[in-house]
Amino acid sequence: MNRDIASFVVLARAFRRLSFRRIYLLAPLIHLAFGGLAAFADWPEFRGPWGDGHVSAPGDTKPIGLPLHWSETNNVKWKTEIPYRGWATPVVLGGQVWLTTATEDGHDFFAIGVEAETGKIRFNEKLFHSDVPESLGNGASMNCYATPSPAIERGRVYVHFGSFGTACLDTSTGKVLWKREDLRCRHYRGPASSLVLFENTVILTMDGVDLQYHVALDKQTGKTVWKTDRSVAWNDENVPGQMAKDGDLRKAHSTPLIATVAGTPQMFSAGAKAAYAYDARTGRELWKVQYPDWSVAPRPLYDKGLVFFVTGLNKKELWAVKTGGQGDVTDTHVAWKLKTQVGKYASPILVDGLIYTAAEENFVSCVDAATGQIIWTERIGGKYAASPVYADGRLYLFSQQGTTTVLKPGRTFEALATNALAGGFMASPAVSGKAFFLRTKTHLYRIEAAASGGQ
Repeated sequence: MNRDIASFVVLARAFRRLSFRRIYLLAPLIHLAFGGLAAFADWPEFRGPWGDGHVSAPGDTKPIGLPLHWSETNNVKWKTEIPYRGWATPVVLGGQVWLTTATEDGHDFFAIGVEAETGKIRFNEKLFHSDVPESLGNGASMNCYATPSPAIERGRVYVHFGSFGTACLDTSTGKVLWKREDLRCRHYRGPASSLVLFENTVILTMDGVDLQYHVALDKQTGKTVWKTDRSVAWNDENVPGQMAKDGDLRKAHSTPLIATVAGTPQMFSAGAKAAYAYDARTGRELWKVQYPDWSVAPRPLYDKGLVFFVTGLNKKELWAVKTGGQGDVTDTHVAWKLKTQVGKYASPILVDGLIYTAAEENFVSCVDAATGQIIWTERIGGKYAASPVYADGRLYLFSQQGTTTVLKPGRTFEALATNALAGGFMASPAVSGKAFFLRTKTHLYRIEAAASGGQ
């Protein structure tokens, strides 16, 4: 049966809170309702169908067949040059790959649609123009004007460039169905937070130096459904230093995560100076925790009543926060804090009770999710901005230098493979079927093992 993929994602996120036993019993009903899980193996948004970097559904251990090894001359089905510059994750559905890009000077913004089978660019739509885009400043090496990832569902793709504009396109024609260019926010150093689909809304995160808020837009019309400002008190007017003067201390780059908690869809969002839980349907703030940090980039994780937030760029701590509180829960609901070995750009990933965090400074750490204890830390080379994925019992980590390190998750460090592509990774990967869709700084690759076998 044809169903809206966003509805499936919401249901799936609810199911992943259940025990594996309950998921097993409900699997036949899921199959009947949605035509089989395999039909939804595409990549609808940043970090995939579950928002956490996992490729398979919770409890699904069936091998996918993703390649273990590749290079510029091995297991590359196609390689397509992508014009201009973008760090946005590709999204994949119905034989199409969509991604965004922008001119390096920030004047023009585009949505690009690629045929998944051939790599041919089918659509290259200019959507927005800015006469006087603000310079990225000293953040130009890390950010660009097309960093927020799009989101896709059957028949529609939603693209977002922060305050430069948000649009919905028909995936069969490339026609613009609606646009918004009136959502103000001075990003300063460029936009980065990706949009999230939830029920009948598209949720945007606007954490700038002047304004900080979430806004939910109607999928069909683009009209505002709700808008919620960040509630933290800044109290930085007299803080010395250029960073405070420029407004950096109020900025953030993180993408929220929606999960079902006690039967209610809640949105977990990390901003400057605080992380929050909101009612995903109304935008009402439920609780927050406060910390002295800013410019947080990683997406939160949720598991077994704990939300895991990276606090920012400066101190880059990892906090585990218990759900169920109200108001300011900083003193009552923080289960643990990890103050060392935390990645500041790449989102962490959680597998079987262990969190893996890939840092910019050449190392990866394994952390016990229940206690915050570091199990191991290993230097694997490279710096990490792209977020990792988990599939076929493997962790794939993608460095800014173009190297993918494949690890076997567990309490003992074990490297399985190292692969290299030219260009380097800033965008996080996408997966569809047995293929990776990997965006480097210059190209989009389809990486897939040859039909004759071998990985």
